[in-house]
Amino acid sequence: MALLCLCFTGTDGEPVPGHFRVEEAIVGPFLKEGQVLVRTLFLSVDPYMRCRMNDDTGAEYLAPWGLSECVDGGGVGVVELSRCESLSVDDMVTSFNWHWQTQCLMDEKLLQKVEPQLVDGHISYFLGAVGMPGLTALLGVREKGHVTEGANQTMVVSGAAGACGSIAGQIGRVDGCTRVVGICGSDEKCRVLVEDLGFSAAVNYRQGDVATALKESCPDGVDVYFDNVGGPISDAVIAQMNNDGHVILCGQISQYNKDVPYPPPLCDETQEALQSKNITRERFMVLNYMEKHEAGIIQLSQWVREGQIKVLETVVDGIENMGVAFCSMMKGGNIGKQIIKISD
Repeated sequence: MALLCLCFTGTDGEPVPGHFRVEEAIVGPFLKEGQVLVRTLFLSVDPYMRCRMNDDTGAEYLAPWGLSECVDGGGVGVVELSRCESLSVDDMVTSFNWHWQTQCLMDEKLLQKVEPQLVDGHISYFLGAVGMPGLTALLGVREKGHVTEGANQTMVVSGAAGACGSIAGQIGRVDGCTRVVGICGSDEKCRVLVEDLGFSAAVNYRQGDVATALKESCPDGVDVYFDNVGGPISDAVIAQMNNDGHVILCGQISQYNKDVPYPPPLCDETQEALQSKNITRERFMVLNYMEKHEAGIIQLSQWVREGQIKVLETVVDGIENMGVAFCSMMKGGNIGKQIIKISD
């Protein structure tokens, strides 16, 4: 059968939509034992994917995308044909290794069955708030943030209007932070963080001095920093952190287009602040906590269904727009999770 797939054509520096192209491919009609044919419903684009455009991804668990090969990442879809015992026709499934195709022939070991009732039928949530970004937020805050209810803590989140940051800030609030302050790149995003998601305040890093705005928003300093961006923004936050604070090193999107190792090196002043104030800053990888994923998904779905955590999405239609959506996400064009709808 014929299908559409998106191939990677290479990049050097900042990615552009032209680094991807749509091709027609053929999938054989016969399934092997243990395989299923799935129809793609939604695909995900995420900041970590920029690392997969490099020969050295900076992470042992991430393989680089091959030139002129079909791209893969997070996806969710429905089983149309099955030759395995664990999955039946019409089952909803997700995978971290979903090819950017309208239909995929996949081994059952790469798929996880999901229950639509966990997200009240919002299947795309399994790629965001009740998927890997949500787990990253939850386990990052719980494992590295050391949030203690009643301790009068202030949390700052950079990249706060993105898929992970928007959830992390809300979890900080639910877990007991007195103040949660988000850093993002537009006044509209600031409004959404405060009015819709319950952040205490928000800072637009594109307007004015970030350090001054942080002092106004965090009068008692910063105790927990959920870092999604790195660079000068993170330097400004760490400079205002209190003794014995905690940096959750989740991502460094401001540095991904640069030829630097991951995590990128810190400036001397920031390094001195970490050491003199006894601030922890450890790289966090959600895949190191696989044993906590199932319980985490249940917790996230409960919060979402109860309205304690609100979900934001930016949805683009069509596999032909995957490259545009990816590049827009890398520049902060999304509010919440960037999703591409492939079929109904």
